Amino acid sequence: MRKKLMGFARLARPANLPTAAADILAGAAICGFFIINNDLVTLGDDSSKLFLLVLSSICLYAGGVVFNDVFDAKLDAVERPERPIPCGLIPLWQAVLWGSLLVVTGLIFAFKVQLMSGIIAAILAATIFTYDAYFKHDVFFGPLNMGICRGLNLMLGMSIMGAIVIWWIAIIPVIYIFAITLISKGEVHGNNKNHILKSAAMYVLVAALIMFTIITRTDNALLVLPFLVLFIFLIFRPLLKAYRVNSPEHIKKSVIAGVLSLVVMDACWAVGFSNWYIGLGVLLLLPLSLVLSKLFSIT
Repeated sequence: MRKKLMGFARLARPANLPTAAADILAGAAICGFFIINNDLVTLGDDSSKLFLLVLSSICLYAGGVVFNDVFDAKLDAVERPERPIPCGLIPLWQAVLWGSLLVVTGLIFAFKVQLMSGIIAAILAATIFTYDAYFKHDVFFGPLNMGICRGLNLMLGMSIMGAIVIWWIAIIPVIYIFAITLISKGEVHGNNKNHILKSAAMYVLVAALIMFTIITRTDNALLVLPFLVLFIFLIFRPLLKAYRVNSPEHIKKSVIAGVLSLVVMDACWAVGFSNWYIGLGVLLLLPLSLVLSKLFSIT
């Protein structure tokens, strides 16, 4: 029974889930949720709405990665036979049921916040399915689709105030996830230096856009700088190693670093649009992801 439960947990990629929660906190910060007259506010109904959106995002993300394994069951039987479905630990029908339960629960939580949140969550769920079922293995539309999922997740956090402000910020995580997903195309076989170079250029663009947005929209550029430097260090160090030693092992480490560093990117947004202690709170999700990554696979 314990092995079975661990199998269901492995399907949901627990180490990735704090990054989904971080998106919601960042989106809430961008739309001004945490600041009223420079004071921290997490009181009454607003705090419960934030909690529901975090749960919604986590459930949608978990459901999406479960269906990722469902649609990849035959391929995983060859390339990743240790995963719960191909190894026979979790039957395919149980995985479908588990993924469906997570997605439906995520939608219910979002609609309980307000109609706008529910609509965004529904669009996000549909986009997740198009990635899992159709575009995942396409070298262009796959990364683009995955990036759109992350951008919608950030917008889900923004929806807490009932209006999407500075909506174009959601394009930045689209670029970033496109870069990570492009790198992951060599995770099994290696030999993807060309993808790594393109991803490096997109990483530079993302860092520049984050700083430009903070400088032009807020007065917190100096506060953001340490968080941004940490973000750049965490994503580029393994990427350079993956370029020098273009093996599946180093490519996988670069992909993992990129995924986990989403928390740091979200911390940058939180600092920029609220206060340093909100950003630090978001950043504390990174150690949680790192601990979970020792127990569960990220990719």
